[in-house]
Amino acid sequence: MLLRRRPLTWAIVSDIGFSRFVALGDSQTEGLWDGDDTSGVVGFADRLAATLDSLRPGLLYANLAVRGRQIADVIDDQLPQALAMEPDLVTVCIGMNDVTRPGRAFAAALADLEEIYARLADSGATVVTTTFPDVARMLPVGRFIGGRILQINAVIRAAAHRHGFALVDLYTAPSMTEAQTWSFDRMHASPRGHALFAEAAAEALGLPGSSNAWTVPVGDGRPAGPLARGYAQLQWTRSMFIPWLWRHARGRSSGDGLDPKYPVLQPVSHAPAPGGPRPPASDSALNCEPGH
Repeated sequence: MLLRRRPLTWAIVSDIGFSRFVALGDSQTEGLWDGDDTSGVVGFADRLAATLDSLRPGLLYANLAVRGRQIADVIDDQLPQALAMEPDLVTVCIGMNDVTRPGRAFAAALADLEEIYARLADSGATVVTTTFPDVARMLPVGRFIGGRILQINAVIRAAAHRHGFALVDLYTAPSMTEAQTWSFDRMHASPRGHALFAEAAAEALGLPGSSNAWTVPVGDGRPAGPLARGYAQLQWTRSMFIPWLWRHARGRSSGDGLDPKYPVLQPVSHAPAPGGPRPPASDSALNCEPGH
């Protein structure tokens, strides 16, 4: 049953009857910047799985997300694998890498996203999806992709309403524009950000003890001064944006050579701690990847 409980979240009231949870997406779902490639990355989906398992032990969980993946990768690779597992819960957060890539393929990507949602709806699984935050308030180049963010968010909201999905609306949440929510690259969540995402998904599912506290900012909301903002933008451009442009000019992705960390359903309690070591991407993606 779909409820419009609060302006920020459409929620599904659940009896916590989930037994098979599959997460789809890119680096945000993989968990980039929530841990590292040596000790393992965690991320909001892993955190949500742990919460669900604590409420009802025995949850089986797979995380098919890989950094750098686009909507086409989900529809071609991740989605068929997920449907074959017959999940009763799916999270899908995908599209930022399509937003940030120039060219005329964006309309086709949005059509593919609609297809992903339709096939998930047909599966009968409970689906949690999310809009993207207002990057224009976080990134020096955010205003150049702000229009696409509005476009993809409109598609996501419409699909959630049409199919009865649980929707987490990150775009309108005050906490999503705070520096503490994001890693140094300003595109990936910090550990705090991943924790907030997991809390938001828990609220969307109507889990016991969940609330909209994840939306509340911890700071005073005052922006940094012009000198501080200018210095931060210069540092970001030099250390993040220029390496990203160079990599994409060579046709490379941060996820080249990487496989999903949890490619098959397994008990949450048996998953490697946290996320397990990952082989580094070929051009040090963790240190210079402002995409997802």
